[in-house]
Amino acid sequence: MPAYFRPDNLNEALALLAEEPVTLAAGCTDLFPATEAKALNGPVLDLTAIDGLRGVVRGSEGWRIGTLTTWSDLCKTDLPAAFDMLKQAAREVGSWQIQNAGTVAGNLCNASPAADGVPPLLALDARVELQSAKGTRVLPLGSFVTGVRKTALQPGEMVTAILIPAAAGAGISRFRKLGARRYLVISIAMVAGRLVVEDGKIGEAAISVGSCSPVAVRLREVENQLLGCRLADVAATVDADMVARALSPIDDVRGDAAYRTTAAVELVRRTLADLAGEAS
Repeated sequence: MPAYFRPDNLNEALALLAEEPVTLAAGCTDLFPATEAKALNGPVLDLTAIDGLRGVVRGSEGWRIGTLTTWSDLCKTDLPAAFDMLKQAAREVGSWQIQNAGTVAGNLCNASPAADGVPPLLALDARVELQSAKGTRVLPLGSFVTGVRKTALQPGEMVTAILIPAAAGAGISRFRKLGARRYLVISIAMVAGRLVVEDGKIGEAAISVGSCSPVAVRLREVENQLLGCRLADVAATVDADMVARALSPIDDVRGDAAYRTTAAVELVRRTLADLAGEAS
């Protein structure tokens, strides 16, 4: 049987992580299904007894989402409207049981192109805090998820928090997802959008698309085009070619690349129409 460690403080966990490769365990909703053998190979480091790694805390610089924070924890937390898209995505993650056990940080570390949490976190300008026995570093989310099932985690490191800057807490937001059915589905395409409205015009825009590229992407060109637009014009302002240029979808059993691109454009337009209606 492999060794099993369950420390009750972060320093002990980081020390164990520095000694030898271990399998990190938190929500385990992705870990167990991905284990093809009857047991995990090698030692397991269970993080669930460490105080201070669970929950969402508001500080002077923004919000800190601890690495053990579950999707259900997030939905129960009082947060500004800019986080509505993240809560809406949370309710799309598997079943209630998965939402009660699975962690927001684990969704990032799994690094699936269809990870529901990544588009809204990108639109919130999220950063990822990484700690090891040697110290701490912080990466933008776009630099942390580097490819399909790939992250920038180095040996001996673990994610300890997701950081949302205070400025990203402004505005209203919306998440939309397209799948083959309503629940328990991997997305064909998904969009998260956040708008800051000033005097009936768009003062700030953050739009991201998932499931249509190896990693979710921000639509920077579309965001720039929206600045200064009147609310009534935002959906019509979206240029389909502009959206398509930012994406690189694949063909698979859920949908071909052309369908994914068309779906992404439509989801972006509907998301913006929803936000314009809410703001007006």
